[in-house]
Amino acid sequence: MNGPGPMTTSAPTPEPCGLSAEEEHAWRSYTASTQLVSYALDRRLQRDAGMSHLYYHLLLILSEAPGRRLRMGELAQRLNITRTRLSHAVSRLEEQGWVARETVADELRGRLAVLTDDGVRTIADAAPGYTAQIRAAVFDRLTPEQVTSLAEIFDIIGQGLPPAHGSHPPADLARRGPEVGTRDR
Repeated sequence: MNGPGPMTTSAPTPEPCGLSAEEEHAWRSYTASTQLVSYALDRRLQRDAGMSHLYYHLLLILSEAPGRRLRMGELAQRLNITRTRLSHAVSRLEEQGWVARETVADELRGRLAVLTDDGVRTIADAAPGYTAQIRAAVFDRLTPEQVTSLAEIFDIIGQGLPPAHGSHPPADLARRGPEVGTRDR
């Protein structure tokens, strides 16, 4: 049978749900740029310290904690990840010698993640490159006024969202910088 070929119809391009053209552009720019910045930070940290951005952030939080130790549950909340994912991350960092686990005195199930001296050195060594990558990827391209606006925008967005796992880290954590973890050099 030689009839006409199969009919082809092009599917309509889906319209963004209720977003204006300007909002759609802003959203796509945000997602594309955050993915690229995250990728650049991961690459830099892998090259400089053999760790991911998540692991760096975990070490940074421990470096700022009293006695360089936190309960596992609190650390999961500050990282906004599940306890299972945290347990896996801490296990990997233990293998590197950067973190250790301790049992909380008088508690059968209480566990602490503790930043080791090697972990302190590792984060201190990685911090300059990490900060340089942030500067190159983001802040060197912005005016001081744009930096202020960016901080205000992300503060507003963050305050309006519920945490994915547990509670948000302290509000001032975002205002400090990646260099904070280097104070104990």
